[in-house]
Amino acid sequence: MSERKKIAAIITEYRPGSHADVIVTKFLKGIPTDDGLIQPRIEIASMYVDQFPENDLSRGHAASHDVPIYPSIAKALTLGGSELAVDGVLLIGEHGDYAWNEKDQQLYPRKYFMEQICGVFSTSGRGVPVFNDKHLSYNWHDAKWMFDRAAQLGAPFMAGSSLPFGYRNPWLEHPLETPITEAVSIGYSGLDIYGFHTLETLQCMVERRVGGETGVAAVTCLEGDAVWEAGRAGAWWRELAEAACAPIENKPSGAMEDHCENPALFLLEYRDGFRGAALMLNGYVTDLAYAGRVDGEIYGSEFYLHGDPHPHFSYLSLNIEEMFVTGVPTYPVERTLLTSGVLEAALDSRHQGYIRLETPHLDIAYRSYDSIPWRPTGPRPVGASREPLPD
Repeated sequence: MSERKKIAAIITEYRPGSHADVIVTKFLKGIPTDDGLIQPRIEIASMYVDQFPENDLSRGHAASHDVPIYPSIAKALTLGGSELAVDGVLLIGEHGDYAWNEKDQQLYPRKYFMEQICGVFSTSGRGVPVFNDKHLSYNWHDAKWMFDRAAQLGAPFMAGSSLPFGYRNPWLEHPLETPITEAVSIGYSGLDIYGFHTLETLQCMVERRVGGETGVAAVTCLEGDAVWEAGRAGAWWRELAEAACAPIENKPSGAMEDHCENPALFLLEYRDGFRGAALMLNGYVTDLAYAGRVDGEIYGSEFYLHGDPHPHFSYLSLNIEEMFVTGVPTYPVERTLLTSGVLEAALDSRHQGYIRLETPHLDIAYRSYDSIPWRPTGPRPVGASREPLPD
């Protein structure tokens, strides 16, 4: 019998380039890193797959690695029995044919999956670590339920995307208790799918400010010319946006306004008075970036992601694995909870006519961890192909 931890993978869709592919496949075949291929310390013991597109990978990989695909989440967690029989759960509720709502949010069934998982935990009398890929849910009620239910059942819980684990050009990590006064993150693509990535790029940096994270008091979304007007009015900081974009090589010459037909902006007012902004610059960039002001000086960095084998997902996967092995999260799930709520509030602001929305429910205070065990160890790879995150 293998001594490796047994993990159930609960998946919406497993096709080439999907999040299931760039995470689960690494646990099946090995995890490529700057230091070479690392053999996983866990094993995928079962799968539940909700949808099977024509280019499905799950059946072939399952057959090659002798992993059963069960017809229900409960059976995947119990390995066909009646009680919990795995040591951890990998919840990848990203990609697949799911509806969209009027706010342009895709209605992935992450909370439903988590309900099934927690049901098995409850009836088995114990919880095991769970990792939820990307944001917790498209709505606050479900996201908070997932967070609270994991805590009630004593299940160690992590969530989030690979953005905090990409290369940074130049390398930038604020020490804890850094006196950041304002910050901007840069993103692109859809406001739901990449808005989360852009907000998480911001949050993983600003949570390290003096006093730690205190939560967000209000959120406003703007689009189009209103974005540039807000900048001229001082609602966000052009010099920070330019410093964040400066290291990005893959952008056209000229001003960002010359290339962005419909920019979007999320303005965040934090409970401690701190202010942040997430600026979506479709047409100008296809990379993510960050800049913050510290003691009057501006520090900017590209969050550099490149293509196959998606090394940012390698380092995310290694941190997921660390929690499965040790039972201790390597970074706070509160970051993902807060970011999930901010994204929903921003899309609500947009849907309601770009109004400022107060967010008393986002009073989420937490402290960033001083360090995490798995990060890129070298500079940005020279000549590496540039490829966006899987959609």
